[in-house]
Amino acid sequence: MWTVATYVLKQRLKRRQRYPLVLMLEPLFRCNLACAGCGKIQYPAHILKKNLSPEECFKAVDECGAPMVSIPGGEPLMHPEIDKIVEGLVARKKYIYLCTNALLLKEKLSLFKPSKYLSFSVHLDGQREHHDFSVCREGGYEIAVEAVREAIRAGFRVTTNSTLFDGVDPQSVRAFFDEMMDLGVEGIMVAPGYSYDKAPDQQHFMGRARTRRTFKAILSNRKRNWIFNQSPLYLEFLMGKRHYNCTPWGMPTYNLFGWQKPCYLLQDGYADTFAELMESTAWEQYGTESGNPKCANCMVHCGFEPSAVHDGFSSLRGFAAMARSYLFTAYRDQDAERLLQEPVRPVHAHNPFVNIQLEPSASESQQA
Repeated sequence: MWTVATYVLKQRLKRRQRYPLVLMLEPLFRCNLACAGCGKIQYPAHILKKNLSPEECFKAVDECGAPMVSIPGGEPLMHPEIDKIVEGLVARKKYIYLCTNALLLKEKLSLFKPSKYLSFSVHLDGQREHHDFSVCREGGYEIAVEAVREAIRAGFRVTTNSTLFDGVDPQSVRAFFDEMMDLGVEGIMVAPGYSYDKAPDQQHFMGRARTRRTFKAILSNRKRNWIFNQSPLYLEFLMGKRHYNCTPWGMPTYNLFGWQKPCYLLQDGYADTFAELMESTAWEQYGTESGNPKCANCMVHCGFEPSAVHDGFSSLRGFAAMARSYLFTAYRDQDAERLLQEPVRPVHAHNPFVNIQLEPSASESQQA
């Protein structure tokens, strides 16, 4: 938190209105899963075979200057030089969140060294049945949870990230939070899914009203031991307690095609440099206030968490609100308790389970 606070204050002193907080660095697009709600891996084979080199990654990180780097994908652990990329970012004292489905984590763990700068952010979408349904692979939950245990035993920092879709059971999500705390993860990150045009499942993305209702049920009346690895003001935004405009420049994306306009979720062109991205993107054409239909229902963290962080450090009022949210975490709400009692029909209860099998990796083939 101190690193983020000092960085934001420096930007304020420089009177910078737009600045990056987290670099979304995508070193590859290929993955060993084919999740129904994902819109990131639908590329031709020749694109899926490509990787960013460590040098390209370092150049992007140095250009951007953000204190944190999130490495999504695709599945980063499939990158042949992911250890070198992480090593170079640790040397630069960047706080790294290596996002992984953890199917390869136990196998690859020896490539890395525990560091305060490195966290494995393990993608788990809920309890066992719900997660396996979401990622279209039976047994995925057990593999990921065992990998989390192994990483924690080895001294690594581990967090989780969860994407929620329409039909999710709030009671099950709350039980999942308990499971993750018992597992020993440092914190939980949670956000609604975004309706990618290329995602195979287009039926279960939530609108803004549904998102607020769902997160109100989940995040109100919290247990004391739940720890969230994200801005508390962003969580209040998800619950409908705050209004924020999107700040897409807060989490810029760099991948095989260059600097992606305008954000991690949309692909409206690319820039060759970070400076070009910031100067040439028509930012006013994006966000819920713009009227852009692609942004109408978005409440995803990559656009709104930077807004919440900026709010928390940009004024005494915002700082007081952030401090209050850390001190008083229960968010008692009788209406939210009522919402928890409403019957829910989980998506996996009325849809057939689709177990998508991909071609095994070389290491998996050798083990077989």
